[in-house]
Formats: sequence, structure tokens, C-alpha cells
Amino acid sequence: MNTIMRKSVLSVAGLAFAGGVFAGPIAAHANPVDAKPVAVAVQSVAPKPQGEQSHINLNGEQTANVKAIIAATKKAGLPERAAVISIATSLQESKLENLGHLGDANDHDSLGLFQQRPTSGWGTPEQITDPDYSTTAFLKGLKQVDGWQDMPLTDAAQTVQVSAYPDAYAQWEQQATDLVAQHWNS
Repeated sequence: MNTIMRKSVLSVAGLAFAGGVFAGPIAAHANPVDAKPVAVAVQSVAPKPQGEQSHINLNGEQTANVKAIIAATKKAGLPERAAVISIATSLQESKLENLGHLGDANDHDSLGLFQQRPTSGWGTPEQITDPDYSTTAFLKGLKQVDGWQDMPLTDAAQTVQVSAYPDAYAQWEQQATDLVAQHWNS
């Protein structure tokens, strides 16, 4: 090893030793800054509902329809968010009532909880007015929407429903979230 290299190595070693000599006593007496393990909790937080929220009081039939939507969502293997979107959609479309043909008050040939239309390929009138079938049909459409889990509820619902009032679903998000929280594990 040449002299310049040896002096450089010794200088670096000397500095490291000197740093340890001076810093060692300081570090030895230093408070370890209350070192505690840090736990990071990762949890899925539902998005904050958009806009002004609506709420209706539910009767027994409507509550049974909420439970039917939740059961169909679980059967499809989808998470609570899918049930929230489904219930909010049904709140907007039918106020969670399984509507039959309403005559002149009907929107075309729309039926059931989601106001699905036989002429649009949703199923027969009998199928569409079956809460399990209509929810499953809605969820099938929802699963085809890329990124539905992370998009605003009204966008996910509108992509499936293709409504003339695309922003109307948002007003039901809080009530739908509360209903899923209340009935998901019951």
C-alpha cells in the first residue's frame, strides 16, 4: 500500500474513532426519545357522501328489501360497498319498494327495486320484480364497471343504470351506508 493511501485510510479510521469517542458518551446518556413501536392501522374508509343527503323512514317491506339486497350481495361474494351502491340505487329508483307496472306513471316499462326494463334486457317482468334476481342483475352490471369500488357512488350507479338523472343517486349514500352497517351482520 502506498504512503498516500495508507495515510488516507488511517485518517478516515482516526476520524471514525474520534467520532465514536466523543459521540459515544453523549449517545450513551441520551434519552432514546421514547422509542416505541409504531403500529400503522390500515382500514378501508368509505368515501364521504357527496352533496346534500336525503332520508326516508322505512316500513317492513322496505327493510325486507334492504335485507334481500344485502343477502344477494353476500351471495355474489361482493363487499359491503357493493351493497351500499345497490341500496342507494334502489332508494333513488323505487324508495326500496318492489314496484310493478304503474300505468301512465311508469317510466316506460321499468319495474322492481331498481326500475329495470324488460325491453332493455334486464329480464322478464317476473324476474325483475324478484329482489334477489334484480339485485343480482344490478351487481352483474356493477362488476363490469372498471374501478367501481373506488369511484363516487353516483358514478358507479349511473354507469349501470344509465339514468336521466345521473347525480340523483348521491343523495342516498349516507342512508344506504347506515342501512348496510345496521343489517350486514344480522
